[in-house]
Amino acid sequence: MKKVTILDIAKELNITFSTVARALNDHPAISKSTKEAVKETADRLGYRKNKIASSLRSGKSNIIGILVPSLDVSFFSSVVHGIETVMNQNGYSILLYQSQESYKKEDKGIETLLNSRVDGIIASIAINREDSAVFEDIISRNIPLAFFDRALEDINAPSITIDDYKGGYMATEHLIKAGYKKIVHITETRNLTIFKERLKGYMDALKAYDIPVNEKLILKGNLSLEFGRTCVKELTEQQIPFDAIFTLEDFTAMGVIQQLKEQHIKIPQDVGVIGFANEAFGSLVTPTLSTIDQQTNKMGEEVAQLFLSMLKEGSFYKTPPKRIKLDPLLIIRESSVGITVPPVTL
Repeated sequence: MKKVTILDIAKELNITFSTVARALNDHPAISKSTKEAVKETADRLGYRKNKIASSLRSGKSNIIGILVPSLDVSFFSSVVHGIETVMNQNGYSILLYQSQESYKKEDKGIETLLNSRVDGIIASIAINREDSAVFEDIISRNIPLAFFDRALEDINAPSITIDDYKGGYMATEHLIKAGYKKIVHITETRNLTIFKERLKGYMDALKAYDIPVNEKLILKGNLSLEFGRTCVKELTEQQIPFDAIFTLEDFTAMGVIQQLKEQHIKIPQDVGVIGFANEAFGSLVTPTLSTIDQQTNKMGEEVAQLFLSMLKEGSFYKTPPKRIKLDPLLIIRESSVGITVPPVTL
């Protein structure tokens, strides 16, 4: 079936090609009656706008590139949902690329998005990102860039993140108030700000409640379910006393729970567990997992609105970037409801 063109509409109405083109683009020089006639004829003939040609003429594609570490993690898919909802409401589509936590794939993803003529990029960086050169190049080309969750602080771009320090403090304080004293923190070896802030919050909460920071209870590695299992094995094999574990994210917490159960260590009676991120599986496992919620959908909506403000202002990097921190939410479930206290004998 032959594709309907602007020329077909012009012939049907016996008007010029340029008149039809301007009517379809809502040009003020074209009368309302002509615009309505062009629209009716275009609909009747089945005309579809050539978005590629239109973007070449206008210099805009109305497509925003989204760069995420992985959609296997419900945190990122929920943020993307929030971004997409707002961008769609404002006439934009999204083009999604997953880095799979590899900075090399991330570099390739940025190249792919730019070659696709996106109007800008919203990104959460890969965990092993070592330099910011590729993002500095985006800014030098005056292409809009915004970060969410994982941002580069030395880059002059706006960001929406969670208050990771506060989240780390809240998680640790909750365990302390539940009666736990020998609290392990499982964190990352890689140098991401979000993990350093959670660790700082953990340490400050201990100090605030006069609990000494024990370096033997701070375990560092690469986040994964298996790493959570390994940490529990090492603690018990080395006979290091502990009664609670706060992990940097929920998958590692899931590994902790699996290993504790395998070793017949009762949760939460013997060991309390809390994660971070509020992954979807946390409410489905046994025991259900306490965690810190990062307001993912709100984060997506907020970064989308921030990005739309950049586009509206036009001068993307002439003013200091907005860096907004959302408040974390403490989600208390079965894994950390507290130590069983023997009844007092009178």
